[in-house]
Amino acid sequence: MTGEFTIRPGGPDDLETLLTMFDDAVAWLVAQGRTGQWGTEPFSTIPRRRDSAQDLATSGGLHLAEIDGRPAGALVVTEQPFEHIPAVDERELYVRLLLTAREFTGHRVGGRLLDHARAIAGERGIGLLRVDCWAGGDGRLVAYYTGQGFTPTEQFTVRDWTGQVLAQRLEHPGNHRDAVTSHNS
Repeated sequence: MTGEFTIRPGGPDDLETLLTMFDDAVAWLVAQGRTGQWGTEPFSTIPRRRDSAQDLATSGGLHLAEIDGRPAGALVVTEQPFEHIPAVDERELYVRLLLTAREFTGHRVGGRLLDHARAIAGERGIGLLRVDCWAGGDGRLVAYYTGQGFTPTEQFTVRDWTGQVLAQRLEHPGNHRDAVTSHNS
């Protein structure tokens, strides 16, 4: 990778940056005929998706990757998963968003942001990192996360969208749990 890679905290002023990354990702997926994940319309034109992006920007868990000062990716982490995700009986760090700007595909932005999430978990003494992704289509997203060290745990469905929860046990001092135990709330 060329250029200076940095990760900075994000916030409400980064809403347009997030929407641009989402819109570019949707356009790329549509061009590949992969419309099942996020549909065919830009996020910026759909009020509920704009609201969702605004929630991500104001969550307090937004981190933006930059290469030479240009937005390269976004990560949102929280200790509370989405309502539709089966709860676990321990503290966790949950990746609510991992998104790479199309311009920087192939620069390991996603992997570096996941490393950043692991570091945040370590700083907080959390031994479990979880994420969910679209489980449809060709399975490339699930394969991406398994390649990043995650293990698929359970699938879920929201309306007509099938998702996969994945978990990764992190090695931190004082963390001796061996299994991820989930339960429906």
